[in-house]
Amino acid sequence: MGDALGAPVEFMKRAEILHRFGPKGITQYAPAYGGLGTITDDTQMTLFTAEGLIRGWVRGCFKGITNYSRITAHAYLRWLQTQGERPTCDIDFGTDEPGWLFQQRQLHSRRAPGNTCLSALRAMSSLGEPARNNSKGCGGVMRVAPVGLFAWRMRQYESPQDTFRLGTELAALTHGHPTGALTGGVLAVLILALSDGASLREALAAAKLILRAEPHHEETLRAIEMAEELADSGLPHEEAIARLGQGWVAEEALSISIYCALVARNFKDGVILAVNHDGDSDSTGAIVGNLLGTMHGVKAIPAEWLEPLELRDVIAELAEDLYAFKDWAIGEYSDNEELNQRIWRKYPGF
Repeated sequence: MGDALGAPVEFMKRAEILHRFGPKGITQYAPAYGGLGTITDDTQMTLFTAEGLIRGWVRGCFKGITNYSRITAHAYLRWLQTQGERPTCDIDFGTDEPGWLFQQRQLHSRRAPGNTCLSALRAMSSLGEPARNNSKGCGGVMRVAPVGLFAWRMRQYESPQDTFRLGTELAALTHGHPTGALTGGVLAVLILALSDGASLREALAAAKLILRAEPHHEETLRAIEMAEELADSGLPHEEAIARLGQGWVAEEALSISIYCALVARNFKDGVILAVNHDGDSDSTGAIVGNLLGTMHGVKAIPAEWLEPLELRDVIAELAEDLYAFKDWAIGEYSDNEELNQRIWRKYPGF
């Protein structure tokens, strides 16, 4: 919903937003991509992240071995195909068994995808290899929230450090600069901690502890700490957000989102704050929605945002599966052949 609210104003200055929508800025869905409540590439890629993780789990159940980075990279290549493009190397898309998500026709639509994501995926020569660029655009961090939710269900197997590593690896598939990748690890750990009942301040402390042990972490850490300081400063929100940047690069998108989540009175307030600024409004809206949604749950979301949301049923079904997967009695030792076949058709494990 943060993505959809920010979509119509993604490339507008704050002054333009206020001129068009009034002194409170944009507070309700406005037309974008031919409809109201339409999502962008941010939500598309988030969905494929979640699908890749589930398919990684399914593969482990059936084959006894899995690699979440490789299998999620494969999911991102399916997203690339929904954008009408293909990688330059000869990687099998599995088009004979594309899975359920790829078959959702509404996803086959270009919604201002990031050039870095497109070019990195086109150039990918083997599944799971990091991008060979020096980009720290926000396209890595804006899509990795499902890593935290997945890790929360896997928490007897996955430590916060494992979660950080996976979030970083998935962001690094398209963004080769350390900040472009490490911000993905931070968001994954924040979502994991919030899912486990931590406050946002506690979650930030846990993420910073892991971040500090990583090489080249200084830029990301500085952005997070600046967001925390400004949240305590009493500065007007629009001035504080302007100091944090515009959100086109990863550390700015993360810090704006953290700031808005820290000062928000509720879900609606935080998302509105996050989209009414100069810069990448849909990405900051999406990340704040990740944080506040995890903290407060679906009941905190305004009905007028929830009901018209594009692909709402698909998003909800994938979210349910991202919770339920751990309890599926599937694999070579399962005697429920009908369930085995149904899950493999929906989430084929490759």
